[in-house]
Amino acid sequence: MNKKIKADQGGRYVSRLTRDTVALILAGGRGSRLYELTDWRAKPGVYFGGKLRIIDFPLSNCINSGVRRIGVATQYKAHSLIRHLVHGWTGFQSSDREFIEILPASQRTGDDWYLGTADAVFQNLDIIRTHNPRFVLILSGDHVYKMDYGNFLSFHAKHEADMTVSCMEVPIEEAAGQFGVMTVDQSGRVVDFNEKPENPDPIPGKEGWCLASMGNYIFNTEFLYEQVIKDADTPGSDHDFGKNIIPSIIEQYQVFAYPFRDPETGEQAYWRDVGTLDAYWEANMELISVLPKLDLYDHDWPILTHQIQTPPAKFVFDNPDRRGEAVESMVSGGCIVSGAKVRRSLIFTNCKLHSHSVIENSLILPECEIEDRCIVRNAIIDRGVLLPEGTQVGVNLEDDRARGFRVTDAGRTLVTADMLNQKLHLTR
Repeated sequence: MNKKIKADQGGRYVSRLTRDTVALILAGGRGSRLYELTDWRAKPGVYFGGKLRIIDFPLSNCINSGVRRIGVATQYKAHSLIRHLVHGWTGFQSSDREFIEILPASQRTGDDWYLGTADAVFQNLDIIRTHNPRFVLILSGDHVYKMDYGNFLSFHAKHEADMTVSCMEVPIEEAAGQFGVMTVDQSGRVVDFNEKPENPDPIPGKEGWCLASMGNYIFNTEFLYEQVIKDADTPGSDHDFGKNIIPSIIEQYQVFAYPFRDPETGEQAYWRDVGTLDAYWEANMELISVLPKLDLYDHDWPILTHQIQTPPAKFVFDNPDRRGEAVESMVSGGCIVSGAKVRRSLIFTNCKLHSHSVIENSLILPECEIEDRCIVRNAIIDRGVLLPEGTQVGVNLEDDRARGFRVTDAGRTLVTADMLNQKLHLTR
């Protein structure tokens, strides 16, 4: 993330590029590896960092980068996500030059919903055409990171690319079987692409490391139209950029890999795929360290969001055996810590934690209430849960499993309202 681009460093050039760009954020994914956490919301709508949602990261990156024409394609259980976008984002400077539009799957080109990432673009070609951009920036809506898309666009234009793929430099042993991997030549041009290979090809001159796709792409607009239309007409295609589009174009066209690095240090930049419960828990818990890799207190690159008006967090009772306190934790607005102890945890908006309860190494999502004498360790408590007095979570994992809670391989426990038979999502 480049905080400031001066005019003599190409700032005006980058500004022209960003103004000539339309961004399309693909936010329709379920996130099935998050299990019950996405039973009632799409993965981009999952809460993160005390008061944010995952979708806020690509949206904030766009705004901070100067990309102000944005569409958000939604599909799976999108109500929570759409409500968040409507309340916090869609009124942003709405005009022909600055807007955020919601693009739900609406069978614009046939009888199908979005069939894949490329099909989501294909079904919105008529909308993209009305804005007449020079470039289309296609972004995954379910990753946590800060990125200046102006630098990404500048790289694309400098290399006269037809398509550019944003990539992370990842150790080969970490990428094996996990990421789509780009094989590049010395100039950075993509010469091969493999989806989750067991033996990834290394970066030229950097043995032990490979380039893993972040799921973010830049296309020259006419080239994008040509390729997604061709893909739509191809029988048997999965209509996916990684599986279909990229492998079909790398021999004939100029496809480049953009290495995503910290512009100030040149080191690998922060990026997290929070696609599993353990990865989600870990990325949140990183935020409470003294110097987290993701700085949410950065005024030069703020992560924007919709947030309801709440009073400050309150900590009450100061007796030796009944003290409201939080240590090495983040506590959001509207929370009342009433005689409870919070250690190494994130307490999201409007939670109430009652006397003699202990919360450790846990994520308590918005609007939860934890009654007296509860113990919560190494857990994710989903939005709106009421933990009855004396409940223990994460103390005995076998007991957690017996009660129908989700326990991860790393020993973290997920509790949702449905697991407790609470009527938050009443369907009958």
